[in-house]
Amino acid sequence: MEFKPFEKRIWLSSPTMHGEELTYMKLAFDTNWMSTVGENINEVERIFPSLAGVKYGVALSAGTSALHLCMKLAGIKPGDDVFCSDLTFTATVNPVTYEGGRPIFIDTERETWNMDPAALEKAFEMYPHVKVVVTANLYGTPGRLDEIREICDRHGAVLIEDAAESLGATYKGKLTGSFGQYNAISFNGNKIITGTSGGMLLTDDKKAADKARKWSTQAREAAPWYQHEEIGYNYRMSNVIAGVVRGQVPYLYEHIAQKKAIYMRYKEGFKDLPVTMNPYLPESEPNFWLSCLLINKEAMCKQVRGDSDVLYVKEPGKTCPTEILDLLLSNEAEGRPIWKPMHMQPIFRNNPFVTVYGSGRATTNAYIAGGIEDVGSDIFARGLCLPSDNKITPEQQDIIIAMVRSCFE
Repeated sequence: MEFKPFEKRIWLSSPTMHGEELTYMKLAFDTNWMSTVGENINEVERIFPSLAGVKYGVALSAGTSALHLCMKLAGIKPGDDVFCSDLTFTATVNPVTYEGGRPIFIDTERETWNMDPAALEKAFEMYPHVKVVVTANLYGTPGRLDEIREICDRHGAVLIEDAAESLGATYKGKLTGSFGQYNAISFNGNKIITGTSGGMLLTDDKKAADKARKWSTQAREAAPWYQHEEIGYNYRMSNVIAGVVRGQVPYLYEHIAQKKAIYMRYKEGFKDLPVTMNPYLPESEPNFWLSCLLINKEAMCKQVRGDSDVLYVKEPGKTCPTEILDLLLSNEAEGRPIWKPMHMQPIFRNNPFVTVYGSGRATTNAYIAGGIEDVGSDIFARGLCLPSDNKITPEQQDIIIAMVRSCFE
């Protein structure tokens, strides 16, 4: 089936600006506070801890900066093992290595596509010395955060929650970004609300917040000259960026409602296809940042992925993520593969990996090779992210749905 390309590209998830951002950016300009101090930063640090249900927040240059300072606060030292989500973006894991830690990857559960508590329990049996756990909420969907926190508490481990993708989502009525001792959120350009960049560290620990704020400004001591007694970083958020974030805040739940409507339209449009949408628990309310599709195993055509290339064989009634993504792209619609699991990444292939199906390496197409060896690689092999921009119209989404359906013909 032939489709007419969209005249203007449909993005995966692009910034949606409203105009109020300019008011606060102009405030920074008019008051000449164009650096890393000012009213916008103060206000952002007031709003987001309250929004997330924690006591303190530190406004930083990126979500990755926030995660890095979380790692330092957790006390990771060179050679320390750290349990990490496996199915996530590398920014969740890289800050562990900044402090010299060794990530040990924990497999995914099918019900949320997030860290599997059963695999985490198994990991503590295998590596009882571990004292830090880093869990991410994939695509805006909370994991079983209370179970993960209980396991960490029982084993005396610090929990770091990467809520970069899940701002505004709740689990059992509690907002993400509040379950860990240290938590990180992101205002990157493609997130549910944006500052174009920026992030924040959230915690209930005042001493930790003060320490992170000091580290973020090159660890300058309270002296009448520039005195430094430990290593610091240039991680503080700009007052201009904080103005953009401040202007976006009133629209957070409007954006979430728009994203949820997109997810539900896709779900309805695909209800008779051999696919499922990215799942969530009934006790959680995602922010629906990205809508994702998982092709049933029996409806997958043959697909083989290398580190940088992919081949598939078209079969009647079957398809694969590559075929769908290629069709979308050729018609000016942006989709993406599911995050490639960390244990499959070339840089981390020698790191330990723990799954309830066993431990060790898994192939990219594990289920094709004779049975699922782990959940994360299976989701990667069969899944994709659909265009989820909150400016997409129902009519445009209907065309994308038709494109996906055509791949099963």
